[in-house]
Amino acid sequence: MTDRSTIPITRRIEGLPIIVVFVLLLSLFMTTAPQVFLAPFIYTTFLSTLPPLILLAIGLTFVIGAGEIDLSFPAIIGFAGFVFAILFKEYQLGWIAVLAGLGAGVLVGFINGLLIAKIGIPSFITTLGTQFLWFGMATVLSGGKSYALRGADQTSVWNVIVGRPFAGLEGPPWLWQLPMQAFWTIIIVVFLWFILNRHRFGEHTLFIGDSNDVSRVVGIDVDREKIKIFTLMGLLAGAAAIMLTLENKNYFGNQGQGYLLTAIASVLIGGTSIFGGRATIIGTVFGCLIIGMIEAGLVASGLTGAWVRTIQGLVFLFAIIFYLYLDEPQKRNAFFARFSKAEAAVPKRVIESINQREER
Repeated sequence: MTDRSTIPITRRIEGLPIIVVFVLLLSLFMTTAPQVFLAPFIYTTFLSTLPPLILLAIGLTFVIGAGEIDLSFPAIIGFAGFVFAILFKEYQLGWIAVLAGLGAGVLVGFINGLLIAKIGIPSFITTLGTQFLWFGMATVLSGGKSYALRGADQTSVWNVIVGRPFAGLEGPPWLWQLPMQAFWTIIIVVFLWFILNRHRFGEHTLFIGDSNDVSRVVGIDVDREKIKIFTLMGLLAGAAAIMLTLENKNYFGNQGQGYLLTAIASVLIGGTSIFGGRATIIGTVFGCLIIGMIEAGLVASGLTGAWVRTIQGLVFLFAIIFYLYLDEPQKRNAFFARFSKAEAAVPKRVIESINQREER
């Protein structure tokens, strides 16, 4: 049995490197923009805007952990959002519209899984193609129109999924802004953390990410598990679409397009390996928090325009390097070993010649 005291702290505490980066950034913004980041309203805003991104990134954590990629989830948001919006607005179907929106996401994810697992098309090509397909379907079916969900906040669907349960109660004003979608997102995150870390499905996901062939040898039905993974991705994208549509009280066909790179970045800077076999739910959540916080923090600190994107890129790179340095000792040792080998490869006479020239 392994003695936990001999395990590095970065291994014992999941997502510790990215948590450290988050705390450092938050401290920086509290110092440079105290009028914003020392007030509670910025955090209630994050709680209402970040849940769709977190759901997408959590689903993508399973996909990337399995050594695959999904580029179609922005289109799932567009398609599932349309299915929900049209049934909710035009037919007043309420909770049936919610189930239909989730079902649309599940259907697209299931089709992706079939194409990848059974037909053998690489996930990059499959989901790139289905992204165009389902965005096109959403545009054709909606006629390119947006749908305003007037009166949505008077329905039980809105109140249960994205409502403000503490509005009007005694207490500080920021308490009135706490949204239901944050509550549901926390439940989903905790549940999927247990699935990834304590359930056979999560174990199979990471096994597949390490090697498809080895997974088959140990008895894992790789095709079935991949179909499950992409179906889960579709389900979470459908849930994100419903939350996004209800929160905005409006549907528009391209409402998912801004999430592709941010969701992928959240997963990768959180510590999930792009090569598969390693995934972290907690790291992904803090990756989403960093991405959601950084633009608001930079603007509040007085930076605008190109500087915001430049510093965002630097923070992402720093977070990944910091994670590799603390949490991947074998890669860190290999990195420093390259320098020692390079130094050893230089002949001694060359070094002496350089020193003599410098003395002259």
